[in-house]
Amino acid sequence: MSSDLVQLLFSGLTVGGIYALIAVGFVTIYNVNGVINFAQGEFVMVAAMSGAAMTSAGAPLWIACIAAILVSAAVGAVAWRLALYPARYSSDVVLIIITIGLSTTLRGLAQLLWGSSPLTIPPFMAGEPVSFLGAVIPLQDFFIGGIALICMLALFVFFERTAMGSALRACMMNREVSRLMGISPNRMALLSFVLGAGLAGAVGVSVAPVSLATYDMGLMIGLKGFVAAVLGGLVSIPGAVAGGVLLGVLESLGAGLVSSGYKDAIAFLILLLVLIFRPQGILGARSGKRV
Repeated sequence: MSSDLVQLLFSGLTVGGIYALIAVGFVTIYNVNGVINFAQGEFVMVAAMSGAAMTSAGAPLWIACIAAILVSAAVGAVAWRLALYPARYSSDVVLIIITIGLSTTLRGLAQLLWGSSPLTIPPFMAGEPVSFLGAVIPLQDFFIGGIALICMLALFVFFERTAMGSALRACMMNREVSRLMGISPNRMALLSFVLGAGLAGAVGVSVAPVSLATYDMGLMIGLKGFVAAVLGGLVSIPGAVAGGVLLGVLESLGAGLVSSGYKDAIAFLILLLVLIFRPQGILGARSGKRV
């Protein structure tokens, strides 16, 4: 295996972990609330911008980043309560339009609050890149991959080992049956937004040292997270993780072997092909139907 291919694979796995976390947020919110949250990428931006602002003001790096994730989760909770909850009985189209409006609103508020100039967060891991099989891997990539892996393990423990996680998973499967079992769908809907925004916040503070933090950074990363969620079937968390990793690898290979100018187009080409030939996703059953 050539060093260039190894480099592209490592880069793809790192980016794929980012897409996977955002896709998990999409899947969780969709299955509990029945709405595709197109403001998911803005939660990434909120964490990145607030974390950068706090470190610029002199806050310790780790404290600033943890606070930024909490800020993102709080914004998710407020967004659900003020925007989605009052319209919870509206049609799917109305709910989607609300999330698009929420996305635009958050970008506008971020521009007013932090300005249009890029901000940055200091790198978490400083030092020389690591050489592996001929590839040169920056230490920050290891940090991003580690954060993605830790978040996925934490999600597994949360869904499989906690009562709250089991209740959320039950509500994702069937809201009405969960209600009969004494689980509050509204409480789980709020939790899904907090969880999705928190995961996006972890992505935001992880990538800000590499890509810089701007008020409009969430638009493209959110759309690619949506592509990853669709690729995984939009109803399965393991599918979302697989879709995110696959999208990251394909995007990296396409950009490296074809042209970096097609990097963003690759994701949407994959979305188009999936919707045409396998709309249920790579892990979905052909006869599956969301209830």
